[in-house]
Amino acid sequence: MATVGIIAEYNPLHNGHVHHFNEAKRISGAERSVVIMSGPFTQRGEPAAVSKRARTEMALHMGADLVIELPVAYAVQPAEWFAFGAVSLLEATGVVDSLCFGSEAGTLGALLPLAGFLAEESSALKEEIRARMALGAGFPAAYSAAAAAAWKGTPGGSGSPLDAEALLRQPNNSLGLHYLIALQRLGSAITPFTVPRTGAGFHDPLQGGSSIASATAIRRLLQEGGSPAAYMPEYSVSILEREHAAGRGPLMLEDFRAPLRHVLSTRSAAELRAVQDMNEGLENRLLRILPELEKFTVAGLLQELKSKRYTHTRLQRLLLHILLNHSKEEMQPTALVQGPGYIRVLGFRENGRPLLKQMKQAATLPVVTSAARFSHPMLERDLQAAAVFAGAFTDPLRSDLYSDYLEPPVRV
Repeated sequence: MATVGIIAEYNPLHNGHVHHFNEAKRISGAERSVVIMSGPFTQRGEPAAVSKRARTEMALHMGADLVIELPVAYAVQPAEWFAFGAVSLLEATGVVDSLCFGSEAGTLGALLPLAGFLAEESSALKEEIRARMALGAGFPAAYSAAAAAAWKGTPGGSGSPLDAEALLRQPNNSLGLHYLIALQRLGSAITPFTVPRTGAGFHDPLQGGSSIASATAIRRLLQEGGSPAAYMPEYSVSILEREHAAGRGPLMLEDFRAPLRHVLSTRSAAELRAVQDMNEGLENRLLRILPELEKFTVAGLLQELKSKRYTHTRLQRLLLHILLNHSKEEMQPTALVQGPGYIRVLGFRENGRPLLKQMKQAATLPVVTSAARFSHPMLERDLQAAAVFAGAFTDPLRSDLYSDYLEPPVRV
């Protein structure tokens, strides 16, 4: 039977995700599905609203057959490495035939040829990116502008640089493009599909009369104490309510201000300089700002650090790298390009057991269903991240802090 792969965060799982899931199975013709999902922390440098186990449960209730964790080493990264890690896992399962992602473009027509061009990442493109960053642009803006300009000058390129740049600046197009680039770099036979993103955009506020809202707007609503029932399936709402009642969320970055302040106050400039994404003397600026804050808050620290060069998202990821003690050495491209070293099963449906069994036979990486029985440096980081995340619960229990060791995969 055909199997479609989906890469997601489900933070939290809402009606738009359900639409994408159903469309992915329809257009791919797949009867089974494998979801690669971020763990406790997400690509934008934020904690997930609720735990990976709770979000896995949501995905399984939706109909996903198998949920696999994207290691935190890839989950808290820019689009290039986030996509590479997730696609590498889909490839390593040995059971996934297709990949379906949402995009603003809604078609592969413009994305596929551009992905083929950018997969080579010529020295000229790299130099153009560096030149634009030297002028003060952040990496996302520098990359999209340089890629659009390079594509314009290439035989077969179509449209003006501004058209290509606008396409790349749309978040789902950009992420989808990196999925396609990863497929090409891996020489994967997985067939890509895309479906148009429907309803609200990433930054759009809630709109009356619509049953689809962005995850960002839903998280904001949760933080304000509102009900997301109009925008989420009943099972997702029920799981959120259960987690909230137990003091396990919803969480936000501000909930980690105490451990983050502790780490920052005990690190030297040299120690901070070794942290992933800490570049260009930012550690010195960070240490200068800390004593000047009247009251330490994550929002206040981000506001003081933010600049044209350092976007809000990049700084949030930096703070997570500090909190989780991610070093440049372990996160360098030569390490990440090796791909994940294991396939960590977060959960599966009972009728998905045959798929799990098939994956265990076909996978090119070890399939991990018990963290206590497997050892890998990336997995150690995953376990640490889960414990840090649970530490922000209202009154964390041993079963929360060490759930990766104590709990089997979620089953529905």
